[in-house]
Amino acid sequence: MNIIIFGPPGAGKGTQANNLVKDFKLYKVSTGDLLRKEIKEKTSVGKEIESTLDRGLFVSDDIINNLIEKILSEKKINNRLIFDGYPRNINQAEKLELLTKKYNQKISCVFSLNVSKDIVLKRILGRLICSNCGIIFNEYFNPPKENHTCEKKFLQKRKDDNEKTLIQRFETYLEKTLPILNFYKELNLLHQINGMAKIDDIYKEIQGIIASLET
Repeated sequence: MNIIIFGPPGAGKGTQANNLVKDFKLYKVSTGDLLRKEIKEKTSVGKEIESTLDRGLFVSDDIINNLIEKILSEKKINNRLIFDGYPRNINQAEKLELLTKKYNQKISCVFSLNVSKDIVLKRILGRLICSNCGIIFNEYFNPPKENHTCEKKFLQKRKDDNEKTLIQRFETYLEKTLPILNFYKELNLLHQINGMAKIDDIYKEIQGIIASLET
């Protein structure tokens, strides 16, 4: 079983992906992790990646696809993958389809967590992190209560959690992801999920879809 999970920033796809990894013994494939691994190991590809990123450019599809192919060729994790952050464009989606066939694998299902822009902004802009105890709160959904004994001065927001950047990321996601979702919809693999439901309810829905595929 190979799964792809999509969702804009703040949709909670990382949480759902981690649940799937744990319960279904899957291997999570994150392009960001793959790129960092190559850089850390100082491979020839890693040096090229680092140089590209240092110049503020995007890593080419060819490099990304080659890293994905290395993962797909590993027999010990054959048909046990969950893709988080890949494919990012229609070219990558088409390449993944070819690669899975090449290695006698297939994409079992594709989940898209749908969340409104307002909720995304509240989830991320409302995030408060206690620098003293490390607990994460949200001033809209999970505000610090009496049981949080640290002083208020320790509650901080991340510098990159700003509205302008988030709106841009959200709109870029929608623009680039819609063609990919349509691609998987035509393959009858796409499952639209209400990402504004409770975390546990979202996961139950995902589990139910997977169970229906296995019967």
